[in-house]
This record gives sequence, structure tokens and C-alpha cells, in this order.
Amino acid sequence: MEETQKAFTHDSLSEAVIGRAIEVHRQLGPGLLESTYEECLCLELREHGFPVRRQVNVPIMYKGKAIAAIYRLDLVVAEGIVVEVKAVEKLVPVHEAQLLTYLKHTGISTGLLFNFNVPVLRDGIKRLSL
Repeated sequence: MEETQKAFTHDSLSEAVIGRAIEVHRQLGPGLLESTYEECLCLELREHGFPVRRQVNVPIMYKGKAIAAIYRLDLVVAEGIVVEVKAVEKLVPVHEAQLLTYLKHTGISTGLLFNFNVPVLRDGIKRLSL
């Protein structure tokens, strides 16, 4: 059955995205560039019927006004999950802060942070919510 045929909650959508990320990691392993993992994850999600926007511009609001600073988040899946892809030695608090900022400025309440530069992907996954 197509995964998109189901009505997704944030939890089930998160689980589905994590499953696709694990498949990407299983195929590629650690040691590649973030952009490679991002592109493969995007392809994997689309092949399973998920709508995905990639490299989404996010204007930053300051006191109700958009300022010139624009950030680019990696993926938005089914308009319900922000995905940030990393390939770093280890995740640090600034990575979580970055994802939380994206959630705040997009109005999306759930985000996934993946660090693909680990032997087993489950050790490189953080799920954050507002």
C-alpha cells in the first residue's frame, strides 16, 4: 500500500520519513556530502509518494517585518515536517537551535535532524517539536 494513502499524524509522518532516511543511509553509508544525502532522501521520499519541497527559502521576521536575512532549510515533507540534513562528526546544540528556529519561522511544529555521518543512523536522529 502506498504510504501516502494513509492519514498521517505528526508521529506517523515522522516515522515514515525516518524509515526513508534509514534506507538512504543503508544504501550510501557515512562519509558523503550533506547535499548527496539530501538529494537521495528527497528522491526516496518522492518515490514513496511524499510531497517534498527542497531548499526552501524562509524569511526571518523581526517585530512583524520581514528582514533581508533569508535562510534556506533542506526539506519540507508533506507540509508537516521540516528536515535538516547534516554530515558532521557529531550533532551539537547549535544544530538543534537551527532546526527550532526554522520551525518557529515556518509555523511547522515538527522537525527531524539527521546526521548521516554515523555508522548507524538511529544514533544520528533528533526529533524536535515546538
